[in-house]
Amino acid sequence: MEYKVSVIIPVYKVEKFVERCVRSLMEQTMDGIEYIFVDDASPDDSILILHKVLVDYPERSERVKILVHSENKGLPAARNTGLAVAKGEYVFHCDSDDFVEKDLLSTLYEVACCEKADIVWSDYYVSYPNNERYMRQPSYDTPEAALKGMLHGRMKYNVWNKLVKRSLYIEHDITFPAGYAMGEDMTMMFLFSYAHKVAYVGKALYHYVSNNASMTNVPKPKHLIELKYNSDRVLSFLEKRYHGAWREEGYSFMLLMKWPFLTGHDSKLYPLWKEWCPEANSHIWKRKDVAWRIRFVEACAAHGQFWLVTLHDWIVLRFLYSIMYKK
Repeated sequence: MEYKVSVIIPVYKVEKFVERCVRSLMEQTMDGIEYIFVDDASPDDSILILHKVLVDYPERSERVKILVHSENKGLPAARNTGLAVAKGEYVFHCDSDDFVEKDLLSTLYEVACCEKADIVWSDYYVSYPNNERYMRQPSYDTPEAALKGMLHGRMKYNVWNKLVKRSLYIEHDITFPAGYAMGEDMTMMFLFSYAHKVAYVGKALYHYVSNNASMTNVPKPKHLIELKYNSDRVLSFLEKRYHGAWREEGYSFMLLMKWPFLTGHDSKLYPLWKEWCPEANSHIWKRKDVAWRIRFVEACAAHGQFWLVTLHDWIVLRFLYSIMYKK
């Protein structure tokens, strides 16, 4: 059977969210979809709920695969398991605690076909318990421009709002970094570097559910090790792929990756910021498109003025943001 799109959905501890996710995928307006659910040894009732929901969509049953990990291997490994069996012309990754618009796949696929694009991305929503925030993404004419946009922080490198031609994964042997979940979606940068044509849809089609317990909210030592691994992986790739020509973008990217060290509400992380990739610190003020406030806080950290970093944390991140982005 030929498929237009393979949707890969890792499943782990999402019993509160998985029904909404599955229904939004089963009710897509296009045909030719292959659904690949990967049970990453989830200990809760997520898979039981999945099976119950699938009963309501018998017309999709032949297009559904449920793969099982005998032990928990993590999100990147689950994505790889799905990729290994995917048959679709394009691949879409959906996290099982999120949900999508019914025309997500039809919209992205139609644009991909019309534009003959290897990658298509769209805007998205960040969903909170009581409201949503629209997240507009930039439009770029070339893969190189989009990649530079990601390296400078103008465009998100998330995997879940992008439709990618499966041949990019296969021809360039691109997989996700098993065992290193924090920042694993930086893999998208590798795909963009090999794409020939890209396209953008100026409509929010994906709902990213913000989880207050998410590991990305307050970085822990393990997560920072994973983040460093994935960031270094990108830098090494850029150095080899572009022979040093993108070094300035690399420094900008490292400062972007280090920023959570200064916003994690933990002063113990501040010295780690200074120690990690110190050569990037001399480029702080060169990034004219980055907010002055961010560059000022980084400069304070670079000079060891951590009391100013703490002041910014309390006044801006804890007080002002709690008012501006009240959930």
